[in-house]
Amino acid sequence: MTQLSADRYFTQIRDSTAVIAALAGGDLSLPIPTCPEWTLRQLVTHVGRAHRWAAAITAARSAEFIPFRQVPDGRLPGDPSQHAAWLTAGAERVIGAVAAAGAAPVWAFGSQQPAVFWGRRMCHETLVHAADAQLAAGQPPDLPAEVAADTIDEWLTVISGPLLGRPDPRAAGLPPGRALRVQATDPGLAGPARWRVSHQPGGVRAEREPRAARPRPGGSADGPDAADLTLSGPAAGLLLLLTRRVSVAGATAGPDPVTIAGDRALLTRWLAETIF
Repeated sequence: MTQLSADRYFTQIRDSTAVIAALAGGDLSLPIPTCPEWTLRQLVTHVGRAHRWAAAITAARSAEFIPFRQVPDGRLPGDPSQHAAWLTAGAERVIGAVAAAGAAPVWAFGSQQPAVFWGRRMCHETLVHAADAQLAAGQPPDLPAEVAADTIDEWLTVISGPLLGRPDPRAAGLPPGRALRVQATDPGLAGPARWRVSHQPGGVRAEREPRAARPRPGGSADGPDAADLTLSGPAAGLLLLLTRRVSVAGATAGPDPVTIAGDRALLTRWLAETIF
């Protein structure tokens, strides 16, 4: 899928951070069901630290990993009245660093990528954790379709893959010879919003599909592009399902319903092995 502009990433970082900041002045002991080991305090701290970490890498034009502990100002202030300002400052720090770095190459999980990689990465990270906070607070998540689709693209093609030399988690979630397809149905998306993930002899391959798949009964497609499982629906609903923010039952019956065609056991396996 065509990536969004840097300005669009920056806008969404600000919007998602504002969602979390609005809740950060409340009960920080609130459990986050979608991140079972976290409370709201830990979610807020994680987002603020992640912004500062990405900003440090980008501002330094670092070609190497920078340990979290070397990044200054990573503690959530003790005064609750300062929590929102601390979060906002971290968001502005990463936005400013990415904007200043332009196309300069920086460390990006073991490779060198243009600095906007971190604008995109922090946009998606903040978007999903804002949804975590909203779900915990009983609020419907706010997931703009174009950003949700771009987050799915990054998740399937980059973040769920073999980063930093780890075994590819997708290989455990998708047995050899099997394939799944994800297709967003929102009108007006800026680029193709269809992906096929397959486990081939050389490993797992995630591809963007620029053309319409030809479905056959059971959710597959004819010929070598067949898929054992197809997930289709609004990008927001697909993202919440793929990142396990809602259950399968919740995804199919929610406000952005997802249609599941094909092997549901494969979906269970995929979700169990690919964890955001």
